[in-house]
Amino acid sequence: MERWEGRRSVVNADHSVRGDAAADTGAGTGLTRALLWLVVAVLAVRQVAVVLRQPPGERLLDLETWTGENGVLHVAGSLYDGGRFTGTPFAGLVLKPLTASAQEGLGVAWTFGSLLLVVALGLVAARALPSPVGRRTALFAAPVAISLLLLSLPVRNALHLGQTSILPVLLVLLAWFVVREHRAAGVLVGLAAAFQPVLLLFAALLWLTGRRQASLSAGVTFALATVAAWAASPQDSWTYWVHHLAGVGLGERPDSLANQSLHGALLRLGLEGPVEIALFLVLSAAVVVVGLRRAVRYAQDGQLLLAVAVTGCVVVAVSPTAWQHQLLWVLLAVVGKVGKRASDRLVWPSVVLLVVILPGTMLLPNIEALFPVRDNVLLLVALGAACLAPFVPRTSPYWQHPVPTDYAKPVAARWRRVPLLPFWRRVLTRPNLLLELLLIRVVYDAYAQVRLAARAGRPLAEEHGRQIHAIEQWLHIDIEHWVNHTVVQITWLREFFDYYYSTFHFIVPLTILGVLYARRPADYRWVRSSIGFATLLALVGFWLYPLAPPRLMPGLGFIDTVHGVQDFAKPDYGTLTTVTNQYAAMPSLHFGWSLWCGVVIVMLAPKLWMKALGLLHPLFTIAAIVATANHWVLDAAGGALVVAMGFGLTYLLSGPRRLLTGEERTAEPARTTSQPADPDSVPDSVPAPESVVEPVADPEPAAVPERGAVAEVSDVDAEVAEKVGGK
Repeated sequence: MERWEGRRSVVNADHSVRGDAAADTGAGTGLTRALLWLVVAVLAVRQVAVVLRQPPGERLLDLETWTGENGVLHVAGSLYDGGRFTGTPFAGLVLKPLTASAQEGLGVAWTFGSLLLVVALGLVAARALPSPVGRRTALFAAPVAISLLLLSLPVRNALHLGQTSILPVLLVLLAWFVVREHRAAGVLVGLAAAFQPVLLLFAALLWLTGRRQASLSAGVTFALATVAAWAASPQDSWTYWVHHLAGVGLGERPDSLANQSLHGALLRLGLEGPVEIALFLVLSAAVVVVGLRRAVRYAQDGQLLLAVAVTGCVVVAVSPTAWQHQLLWVLLAVVGKVGKRASDRLVWPSVVLLVVILPGTMLLPNIEALFPVRDNVLLLVALGAACLAPFVPRTSPYWQHPVPTDYAKPVAARWRRVPLLPFWRRVLTRPNLLLELLLIRVVYDAYAQVRLAARAGRPLAEEHGRQIHAIEQWLHIDIEHWVNHTVVQITWLREFFDYYYSTFHFIVPLTILGVLYARRPADYRWVRSSIGFATLLALVGFWLYPLAPPRLMPGLGFIDTVHGVQDFAKPDYGTLTTVTNQYAAMPSLHFGWSLWCGVVIVMLAPKLWMKALGLLHPLFTIAAIVATANHWVLDAAGGALVVAMGFGLTYLLSGPRRLLTGEERTAEPARTTSQPADPDSVPDSVPAPESVVEPVADPEPAAVPERGAVAEVSDVDAEVAEKVGGK
């Protein structure tokens, strides 16, 4: 089936896990907060630059379509002629006065105004975090929230297109968390619904949470705004509300990948006509019922921001069209806590942030079987937040005190002056599999993107190739030409090395990581960090020293055994031609990763024959990369260097791989108590006393407070109680 990307895809390429926070707000906290606000400023400047440096015809596309010289708000006739305007008639009425502004000045003012709305949205969201909130969390929440908003795809898309989608979200949050008077809060919700009618679901949430006066006010405000627009533009109102059934069918093709609603997903799956409409209505009704019930429950539990986010995710799912710039509600769902264990608390926010910040192509590989998931990943997360995610209630004993993570006590590092960083502590349990797979996928995709971006001109890469060849001649290790031509003459050996080079590069490292994840989780984290560091260091080499491999060196007579004879000016490697950087040869990660595999197997394999078998992989790999003319011998030396540095960095940051045995842990306290307290002999890094190897049983749950009872009532708590009908 044809997959239509659509104009509203990623157009500019360009939590709160709270516990008992310390009250210390000294210099360290102040510096951290200042740095976070600096990050906000940098991101804001970057977004403005990304938008305004585009040519006039390629920026603020929707705003230009509405208010430009030939925009729909300028010309006579219906707003909806040609399908370029997709907003409500009330939105057209509000935007009409902007046509009198100068286009250049309007674009700048619109961009800065949108940024101010984002800042206000972040401030309100930070204020709405469910209590209790530690002092440090309260200080950091606003800049972190604004930074995440600026990084999110919906905000970036809205800024690029010049859309109004940030305003309705802000109006709803103001109604729930800032405005105390019920009628005024209802007015704000009604105005938001006048821009996007499906937001009337928030009026239903107001009614179900006991704020019936606000709910009625929202309905009346929406009706008055709609009537006013009808009186001003009866033809447009008839077209929008009757002919297009509240805007259904306006704008781009509804099966576009940018439409992350149930309707768009069903169309992409090949359903159409009455069957698709009926199924969409049934599924939408089920999502509304389940989602609103969950939202009411979280509101009564004191998690108003989560209740609003859940309702917003329902809005995303049941809207006929939910374009990318309208998906900010998914990001708000990051405040939900999922999991009883501290080690699981990062899974949900990580998934939400990755989905909202990165395009689906970075999250999942380009495998056809995964296209239904990849193309609808934002919708799936929205449905998960609305209907499935088991968010922990505030009345649970695990809300503030999840089951603690079990840390191992490492052997002290040889270099006592280098402290073991706390966030590199070794945990004994397996990391969450979903989070780990996402991490590996995102890191690899980032690696591939940086490697691809580290392109250099062919002359420079060939010059570096001549330098490497000259050094090898001086060292008398220039064996590539002899090996390459010898292997070409032996058909079975050539086929073996071609297959080994193309296949085992990924299979063996992933297999080792999978086995260690299942059998030796503590060692898994250590070796995973080492290969991660080695890969990052290799990227630096690709960027600083682009190098032509032997097969791309003219005049030296090498034979490309894998891809055949190539035109060096326009090489053809099939589907890999445009997605790989052929000059990323120094260091060789083919050999580096294989050497990492061999070292890990030698360190961890229990049998001698396993260790010997593990050493064969780097030997076969170096033979393959030389025989196929894909690398110089010195490339392999560079790969070995980055792997050694990767292991060294892991050793420095988290200590040796070996952990203390049970007997050593028992003897350690005895040695500590028997020795005099000599300040000079105390190591710089002392593991926490509760760090033990044996699993810690779930703690005895604390007394569960009755619903509605809150130990500490802050201003936000009082407001929450008032808004949900609490006493």
